[in-house]
Amino acid sequence: MPLKIAILGRPNVGKSTLFNRLTGSRRALVHDTPGLTRDRIEGEAQLFDLNFRIVDTAGLEVGLDGPLSDRLVALGLAALDKADLALFLVDARAGVTALDEDIATLLRRQTKPVVLIANKCEGRLAEGEAFDAWRLGLGEPLNLSAEHGLGLGDLADILRPHVEAMAARETDAPATGEGDGEDEPLRLAIVGRPNTGKSSLVNRLLGEERQLTGPEPGLTRDSITSPWQWRGRTIQLVDTAGLRRKARIDEKIEQLSASATIRAIREAHVVLLMLDATQALEKQDTTIANLVLDEGRALVIGVNKWDLVEDGKETLAEIRHRLKHRMSQLPDLPFATFSVQTGQGLKRLLPTIVETRDRWATRITTARLNRWLEAALGENPPPRAQNRQIKMRYATQASTRPPTIAIFANKPSDAIPASYLRYLAKSFTSHFKLEGVQVRIVIRHKENPYHDARS
Repeated sequence: MPLKIAILGRPNVGKSTLFNRLTGSRRALVHDTPGLTRDRIEGEAQLFDLNFRIVDTAGLEVGLDGPLSDRLVALGLAALDKADLALFLVDARAGVTALDEDIATLLRRQTKPVVLIANKCEGRLAEGEAFDAWRLGLGEPLNLSAEHGLGLGDLADILRPHVEAMAARETDAPATGEGDGEDEPLRLAIVGRPNTGKSSLVNRLLGEERQLTGPEPGLTRDSITSPWQWRGRTIQLVDTAGLRRKARIDEKIEQLSASATIRAIREAHVVLLMLDATQALEKQDTTIANLVLDEGRALVIGVNKWDLVEDGKETLAEIRHRLKHRMSQLPDLPFATFSVQTGQGLKRLLPTIVETRDRWATRITTARLNRWLEAALGENPPPRAQNRQIKMRYATQASTRPPTIAIFANKPSDAIPASYLRYLAKSFTSHFKLEGVQVRIVIRHKENPYHDARS
């Protein structure tokens, strides 16, 4: 494993900006609002020729009353415990605060090395204020501007011995064979309305309090990726912010969170839509499900809080009924019922997800495709268009993930009723047992080169 570095500090000192700078991404949400980051976000970082892992953390509010502040501090310290080194950021423009001093006192008790950084040193005034950080007792502060990329060379000089020492230890260590199996990690995005148990599920699977959880709605704001090994296969668990109806999203922060969730859906292989068993499959749930299918992702329905259901059979029948009527284009979606709190039913969840991913990536031979097409046309022939019979002569699979079937016909796609294309998609899904996969049917039509020729 490469060197792991945790970025620590009070809220709004530029931790997420530095994370994005070092990872060359926009994975961490950045806004003027203090306390935007609440969960740990990890990423691969590169600083000139140095490669390491970087961890963005929530702002530490040491000494403040309140259960949320206590949980945020605990998560930040947990990140430090799993890291090899810490970058402690202070705001040079604002100067050293009492909260900075409390955090410094906490960090001096730790055994991990700490690099003190005076961030936001874009001008001489800020550089002068940065000298005040000497009194924190963590050595000479490094003047840096994460927003403008100033001081990164000096940071690289400080980190180089640590990165090289870790690389030397890795070279000497025997290979463990961990992560053997599938070459490509399965990327699983966990989405849903607020408070359905998404972060609790991630923590349960990882076996640690990795994500911030609690009764307060909207705790998760970023899309957090956590690598995980399951039966020798690497799975990237992506926890996301809860999606509410657009009409209810009126704050800039929630808009940023919703955009991050939608981006996570687009980058996923499989999307697990988490439902609350006590209020399963509301209108917003079907809106999210349709978004997933429109993006071509594989979809699994996960019904959490099953331990709170009094009549399981009746609730299950109601969910199936709503799926049939609200998701008519794909009524046979795979789903699993479970309780994150008790662990009931979770053993069936991952096999369902992996099987759905494999169906989503299915490739079918041309011979089998054309035997299916012949049978489908025989069972329900295509209608006439412009007083001519539509003829579909040949089918081939244009791509996978999701399966995309190209059918060559004597008429363009706009001449073929959408209802008939839906029939072909459902027939294909049923014939090849691809439940839960949104199949795309593409009509290819070659114009007659003699259509406009004159004698």
